[in-house]
Amino acid sequence: MPEEKNIRVRDRDRSIPIEVYSRLPRHPVTVVLDSLRSRFNVGAIFRSCECARVEKIFTCGITAHPPDEKLAKTAMGTCEFVPHEHVARISEVISGLRESGIPLVALETTRQSRSIYEVEFPRPVCLAVGNEALGLSREVLEAAGMIVEIPLHGYKNSLNVAAATGIALFEILRQWGAGTPEVRDY
Repeated sequence: MPEEKNIRVRDRDRSIPIEVYSRLPRHPVTVVLDSLRSRFNVGAIFRSCECARVEKIFTCGITAHPPDEKLAKTAMGTCEFVPHEHVARISEVISGLRESGIPLVALETTRQSRSIYEVEFPRPVCLAVGNEALGLSREVLEAAGMIVEIPLHGYKNSLNVAAATGIALFEILRQWGAGTPEVRDY
């Protein structure tokens, strides 16, 4: 009979007090959501952003934002752990990024896009993702210092925005050498 392995699902969940967790450093990544239609996508992005320990999420335009029941359900409690702000006009966020010297990178499929695996992401960085049907607004595309895409191999030329955001976030962290965070018992 084979030896039984003592494998537990999710055995690396954090067991630290929230006061300690809230003081841990964040990665210098800002995420801008440009008029996303689906509350479920926004919730999934909050979840990915929490797992990546991003500095902030800006929800812009028609994008749902906390408090929102459908968003919160998909986010699975992560909204309270990710700094976020809703700004009606994305131009205000773009201006703030310029003033702060944070480069804006657009995640979009265009003729000018470069593969996320062939560019060096600046540190800090702001990653902008757009509407599920229409993509990023022209305003964001024109303001971006770089437009990147995830190389796709299927017939369709786009991924779900929440899936694409997660892929891009963790490519940024991989490039920065973020690696696997140290797991501590408190």
